[in-house]
Amino acid sequence: MRVPRTFVFVDLGGFTNYTASHGDDAAGAILSTFRAIAREVASERGVRIAKWLGDGCMIVAVDQPDAVAATLELEHRCRRAVRPLNLRAGLATGYALLFEGDDYIGSAVNLAARLCDVAGPWEVLAPAAITAELPAGVVAQPHGTIDLRGFPEAMEVVELSGEVEPKERNDTGELWTRSPFVA
Repeated sequence: MRVPRTFVFVDLGGFTNYTASHGDDAAGAILSTFRAIAREVASERGVRIAKWLGDGCMIVAVDQPDAVAATLELEHRCRRAVRPLNLRAGLATGYALLFEGDDYIGSAVNLAARLCDVAGPWEVLAPAAITAELPAGVVAQPHGTIDLRGFPEAMEVVELSGEVEPKERNDTGELWTRSPFVA
């Protein structure tokens, strides 16, 4: 089944070198912090961490603005928390094959991964075509045309930045304390 989704690949830049110079325990502490922040942001922004990829992750969202907001929020929260490492991300929207119920296959998935690969420290890269659906407070700056491995033509890419507004909560907490069996 092909489904429309936005995919984000996030990576901790410098993780391998940091591990080699500071040891597994120090690297593990930063990775643990990163994962805790990623889980928190995903929960708050309504996106899903589809899988952990060593020192990174793949995020999936039904709505592109939610994915953009989650990625920029993750970047913002990690700026101090993962020092001296950095974060880089690639984001793409499109149809993908939902494979065996828990994985995704398709060009949008591959594009997000390749954009993450070429992103620099603290960069969130996306195809220029996504600029039609950006959350308030997000800016898309031209990043240039990039040749990406596995894609036949060079692609116009933008760098996303900005501060996204906190997501409004529509729960009152009441549902968590009320029994479903009370009329």
